[in-house]
Amino acid sequence: MTHSRPTIHELLERGGLAPRRDLGQNFVADPNTVRRIAALADVGPGDHVVEIGAGLGSLTLALADTGADVLAVEVDRGIVPVLRDVVADRSNVRVVEADAMTADWPALLAGSDRWTLVANLPYNVATPLVCDLLDEVPAVASMLVMVQREVAERFAAAPGSKQYGAVSVKAAYWGTARVAATVPASVFVPRPNVESALVRIDRREPPDVEPDALFALVKQAFGQRRKMLRRSLAGTVAAEQFDAAGIDPQARPETLGVDDWVRLARAVGG
Repeated sequence: MTHSRPTIHELLERGGLAPRRDLGQNFVADPNTVRRIAALADVGPGDHVVEIGAGLGSLTLALADTGADVLAVEVDRGIVPVLRDVVADRSNVRVVEADAMTADWPALLAGSDRWTLVANLPYNVATPLVCDLLDEVPAVASMLVMVQREVAERFAAAPGSKQYGAVSVKAAYWGTARVAATVPASVFVPRPNVESALVRIDRREPPDVEPDALFALVKQAFGQRRKMLRRSLAGTVAAEQFDAAGIDPQARPETLGVDDWVRLARAVGG
């Protein structure tokens, strides 16, 4: 059984709680939506799922129903007791009070070397959190996260598109990304002012190049995305290095795919 809109309001009232704007809390109040997310996550018995921002447990219950082992992470200490009560009869759910932005992820995920992240992420931390997990937490092998639709499109964007940017390159370096579904604002309490979408990122073996050096180039170039690479990367990439990488120095950063960036980083790194 997952939460309906009346249940969300009842749980908030019972706990003397209200959605916190500072934490970007928008609770999913539609059973069909959370069941759809759980199905798209493609998890089941034997799988380990970490949910960030579990809130009142709407998605947590749907994930538990798949038979997977669920680690529900929640930062709001006011909501944690309510969440624990909601999942009290689910032996496959463990609730941890922690801030995902500062958590000791190796310790939290010590129970398995392979995890699937499934989460309704607060809009204000979604991009840095996903990027940090890609960079620093290899145990998260797959992600299915609900974020602002524009953010989802940026993670999954292809070279040459309007949405393509530095986060697109990062996602493509670490894995494959795609927009799995859109989610209407009407399913949330409170209702957000923007559309949401689910983006799925499946980790892969990354190209053989130093990621810090690669992402430093990408960040510098996209910091001046309207300029040609020879200008935005002046002082960092020499003409002969562009030649060695087979990159047109008059190109703009949004035209380069991850393989192009890898070649350029290798040329610069010698």
